[in-house]
Amino acid sequence: MGRSPDLLKVLRLVRKVACHRHPVLIMGETGTGKELVARAIHTQSPLKDKPFIPIDCGALSPYLVESELFGHTRGAFTGAFQARTGLLAAAGRGTVFLDEVAELTLTVQSKLFRALQEYEIRPVGSNAPRYFEARIIAATTLDLEEAVNRDVFRKELYFRLNVITVKLPPLRERTNDIPVLVEHFLEVHGDRERGVPKLSPEVGELLMDYHWPGNVRELENCIKRALVVCSGPLIKASDLPPNIRMGSEHRDAEHRVTPLKELEQRAIMNALRVTRGDCVRAAKLLGIGKTTIYRKIKELGLANGLSPLSNDLRKENS
Repeated sequence: MGRSPDLLKVLRLVRKVACHRHPVLIMGETGTGKELVARAIHTQSPLKDKPFIPIDCGALSPYLVESELFGHTRGAFTGAFQARTGLLAAAGRGTVFLDEVAELTLTVQSKLFRALQEYEIRPVGSNAPRYFEARIIAATTLDLEEAVNRDVFRKELYFRLNVITVKLPPLRERTNDIPVLVEHFLEVHGDRERGVPKLSPEVGELLMDYHWPGNVRELENCIKRALVVCSGPLIKASDLPPNIRMGSEHRDAEHRVTPLKELEQRAIMNALRVTRGDCVRAAKLLGIGKTTIYRKIKELGLANGLSPLSNDLRKENS
């Protein structure tokens, strides 16, 4: 939900790719809505009545991930008392959503590439390949190109998945969407019988100023919490999580911190004013050697400013 240019660009791309069967790679930070985009692609496709199967690759056991994806035959390993159809085949002509695909081991990545290349899977313990028709949508929070360069993600799988890439902007880059999202979450999670509270102006400013490292998911959780602890018709700053209340204070404190280079420049300029441009006396006042002050004057770009400084001193003397 939203009206920011970046989000509208994503939504236009979603509508375009939904009509095709090519693999889609969704990239974005945690909480940006990668699974929502994957479901949107599926529900706007001609095969929206077919299964949508999400798979959290990071939650799969390294020992059972092949069986989960490709299936297994009876007796393929200890505990395999009956054959099982893998999730890729179980989706039929629907969509398989591989969330956090970079969490798969290199061995499984290689087998997944072969499956996508040939549209065939080989169940664990079987020599007979099986055809599958599911559309693959993968998502990750990592920069896969960098992961390929670090040899932690298969190059061939990256290029196979990266037919169409959808990059989701973080919430901090689409702050104009925050009011729209807040209204939606208030409507969805609020108690209509008791009346849905409104935001106080202070809360609105805090929500707009916060950095939102957890993105839309963090915003939703924030609104849920506020609705639970709120005791009146207005959501107040005290109803928000502490990190959001303190976020703007920390940023204000950062803005109040003066860079060291600027402090040095001010100190030297002030000392030179006091000593009427005498660098040796200025160095003594600052507690540094005369070679140090000459070096600092050069490093800080004050060498050419000594003449204007003399003019300033003359003005002050006059």
